[in-house]
Amino acid sequence: MDARLEFFLMSKKINIPVKGQKPPPGKGSSTGDKVFSGPSWRDLPDQQGYYGKFGGAFIPEMLFPNVEQLRTRYLEIIHEPSFQKEFRSLLKDFAGRPTPLYLARRLSSKYNTEIFLKREDLCHTGAHKINNTIGQILLALRLGKRRIIAETGAGQHGVATATVCAMKGVECIVYMGEKDMERQAPNVARMKMLGAKVVPARSGSKTLKDATNEAIRDWINNPVDTHYIIGSVVGPHPYPDMVARFQSVISEEIRLQLLEKTGNELPTHVIACVGGGSNAAGSFYHFLDEGSVELIGVEAAGHGVNSGLSAATTFLGKEGVLHGSRSLVMQTPDGQVIEPHSISAGLDYPGIGPLHAQLYTTGRATFLNATDEESLAAAFELARLEGIIPALESAHALAALEQLQFNEKDTVVLCLSGRGDKDLATYMGAMKEGGTPG
Repeated sequence: MDARLEFFLMSKKINIPVKGQKPPPGKGSSTGDKVFSGPSWRDLPDQQGYYGKFGGAFIPEMLFPNVEQLRTRYLEIIHEPSFQKEFRSLLKDFAGRPTPLYLARRLSSKYNTEIFLKREDLCHTGAHKINNTIGQILLALRLGKRRIIAETGAGQHGVATATVCAMKGVECIVYMGEKDMERQAPNVARMKMLGAKVVPARSGSKTLKDATNEAIRDWINNPVDTHYIIGSVVGPHPYPDMVARFQSVISEEIRLQLLEKTGNELPTHVIACVGGGSNAAGSFYHFLDEGSVELIGVEAAGHGVNSGLSAATTFLGKEGVLHGSRSLVMQTPDGQVIEPHSISAGLDYPGIGPLHAQLYTTGRATFLNATDEESLAAAFELARLEGIIPALESAHALAALEQLQFNEKDTVVLCLSGRGDKDLATYMGAMKEGGTPG
């Protein structure tokens, strides 16, 4: 069986074609009129970390020993029985998995279809980020690292990193854009309460890109004792693959839960927001070779994709290298990174992970975008139809429902990647301004 699936299979078997086995008719070959050729998505990335032409490891010489140690050992370590046992136990007893797959009946009624919400907002710390940080802290300790650094945008990855470091008694330093620290003050307080040192990034736009820059500088200066817990499917190989593996528990659970609820483990659509793209990678992972499943990523259009204040990378980006890997990057003709904008700090990033760049360029996934205003409206709609206040990042995925056409027999799964507690100040501001019903 394919090693990636074998690592995340639960005791209950799920029907996924393995290498060398032809998929059942209508599966694994096409989505609508699209036909995909080439190697199985389960064969990617290759040994150099490439998803087609995207990926790789573009790193300073000082980081080579650390990255090479990860590359040569990460698969060996995560397949160790002791690792799997501890990882699964913490996902269940500490993070609160499995998260529910909730049939949103009133939302479904509005869009005349069947919409399930994958409730990652109910994870410990309030988002899907904890899945990855649990995996990476266990990996770091097995590599002998006793100092952890991380970057964060909306603060959810920072909180999740601080949480697992507190649990394991490990030093934690989190880099966060100064602008993001102001708009996500509750998460800054949570990180500090958990014992982490939060370092502001004051360069550039003072957001996620700049926090990542500062974290990489720290890692260069502390290559021996430090592990960098990257929070998304970005960075040099093996990070995009490693983070996708840890987050793939999301789609693993979706298949099992759909089978129990509907008798069919395959939805017609899977929708998730995309900044760097970790919740989307986790939501898509076990459906990549299921061609009957439409994969839909939703980026942040900010004030509009042509406004100059956007983070819609697939619409605006060109091939380039950012933070250690080749992907699609928002940049000027001479290669200077364009400062992104989004109302959601977690999507305020000028690139996407190399897996998503390959999904976009091959047509395997469809990428849409939603403006700040559209996302706010979608957040208020979910709150009033279903009694759930989503994170602003998740609200972008919800906003895509207005752009898509469904029929009543469709089964739509939308990843609700985080809860909206951290965004209440923004929601309160929207209500005061009268732009969104109060």
